[in-house]
Amino acid sequence: MRITVLLPGTLREKAGGEAKLDVEVGEPATLGALLDALAERYPALERRLRDEQARLRRYVNFYVDGEECRRREGTETPLRADTEVQIIPSVAGG
Repeated sequence: MRITVLLPGTLREKAGGEAKLDVEVGEPATLGALLDALAERYPALERRLRDEQARLRRYVNFYVDGEECRRREGTETPLRADTEVQIIPSVAGG
């Protein structure tokens, strides 16, 4: 199934400069499976999204069709065909 991933400018360099990625994910399609597929294609991007234990990095937000995944099932959040996943790193400073 095809999933669309939207990346902000700060992550695009890790994905070949692309702002929008179409990723094929097998069944069962979950956020974790999507991130595994992204890791195969873009290893440098993977290091920015998940830690060494494959847990979501705290400072990166993942929105599945507009809803933050941590309010759902985290990496086990189910995805359906044509789901849109937006990845947004937190911004801090002052």
